[in-house]
Amino acid sequence: MSHVDELRAIVGIAHVLDQPADMAPFLVDWRKRYTGKAQAVVMPAAVSEVAQVVRWCAKTGTPVVPQGGNTGLVGGATPAADGRAILLSLKRMRQIRAVDVANGTVTAEAGCTMVEVQDAARAQGQLFPLSLAAEGSATIGGNLSTNAGGVQVLRYGNARELCLGLEVVLPSGEIWSGLRGLRKDNTGYDLRDLFIGAEGTLGVITAACLKTFPLPRAHATALLAVPSLSAALHLLQAARSRCGPTLTAFECLSDLCLTLVERHYPGHTSPFLERSPNYVLLELSDHEDEAHANGMLEALAAAAIEEGMATDAAIAQSTAQRRALWSLRELISEAQTQEGRNIKHDVAVPISAIARFVETTDALLQQRFPAVRMVVFGHLGDGNLHYNVSPPLDMDADRFVALQPQIYATVHDQVHAFGGSISAEHGVGQLKRSEIVRYKSNVEMQLMRTLKQALDPLGIMNPGKVI
Repeated sequence: MSHVDELRAIVGIAHVLDQPADMAPFLVDWRKRYTGKAQAVVMPAAVSEVAQVVRWCAKTGTPVVPQGGNTGLVGGATPAADGRAILLSLKRMRQIRAVDVANGTVTAEAGCTMVEVQDAARAQGQLFPLSLAAEGSATIGGNLSTNAGGVQVLRYGNARELCLGLEVVLPSGEIWSGLRGLRKDNTGYDLRDLFIGAEGTLGVITAACLKTFPLPRAHATALLAVPSLSAALHLLQAARSRCGPTLTAFECLSDLCLTLVERHYPGHTSPFLERSPNYVLLELSDHEDEAHANGMLEALAAAAIEEGMATDAAIAQSTAQRRALWSLRELISEAQTQEGRNIKHDVAVPISAIARFVETTDALLQQRFPAVRMVVFGHLGDGNLHYNVSPPLDMDADRFVALQPQIYATVHDQVHAFGGSISAEHGVGQLKRSEIVRYKSNVEMQLMRTLKQALDPLGIMNPGKVI
């Protein structure tokens, strides 16, 4: 019996792909930066099947690359080009195992998309708040593997904070059943947090017990034109002070971001007559009613304009207007892709340092790479910026991409100087594997290697990623 036949015996004939045309969509990353090869794409439907497949990989020394929705941006779910690995797609693991309203939890398998989990929670009057642009295709397993954040981190936290328990298939093929829906459990090492953010290098997340919250009764959304990022930070403090825990999202975007969306997605336009250097998209979620939420937001916007933190404000008056404002933020990445090649950075710096970081780094890039265009947007409320660089209008795309190592070094050195992280929510994957060595101490790297060796002594779990 061939290797592929052995895998088919575990998951079924139809769920093992070994023809190049069938495997192709799984072997290239979302940005089409990395293309790998694999012996086969294996699609289990249950944790028992995942365990059998991983045991087979351990026995044969075969690398295994877990993959969810394949929406990652750092090549973390793309196998190497040597073709030795199997790609383990969790897309068939789509079961919502339980919604416990009294405990405020939903237990979902790793292949469920964020939208599927959100819908299951909403059907029981609950909110699962993890939300980002790719939520219709990004899966829970992938979100946890990169510790995704999204637009509501300010109020609800990132994926790590939303996860109470995990089910994981270890590199040995054993199953760790840690799906305990407990807020407090101090009985030893926190094993759950080892696997969140590990990008499949320590084991395969197959299910998670996730926090839910009561559905808000109302939302209030506004786009404010702000004269600078410093003003935006003052606005953030004012919003926190005035609105407290109702402040759910606080996103920033530069005028170039808005310009690119308008250029490539006609019909999505600024609500303002005059341009502004920057904009803030903020949202309140309220447990009273729309009148209360809108009243808070209108008072905040009026105070912001009066005190010079903003020059104008557009407050959504309907669900359609709310969606239109959010589309200006959510279409930025796609618009930048339509514009052409670009160099992306997913960084975090202390919130108080964001304005100084952007001002200093912008100037340094302009000095070293004249006329580059900065496409800066992100989650200002938690210090996570997507600090992206587009080429000068007259520069050849290939020539610009050749500058990537120099641009990375410039930006990442600045991030480090400001006490930040070169990966906030996208992960390390292949893209930043060599970069983290430049910024983490030898002690930190050795601790990571020790954990990897202890849990995955054969080195079969997603090799070539993270460390």
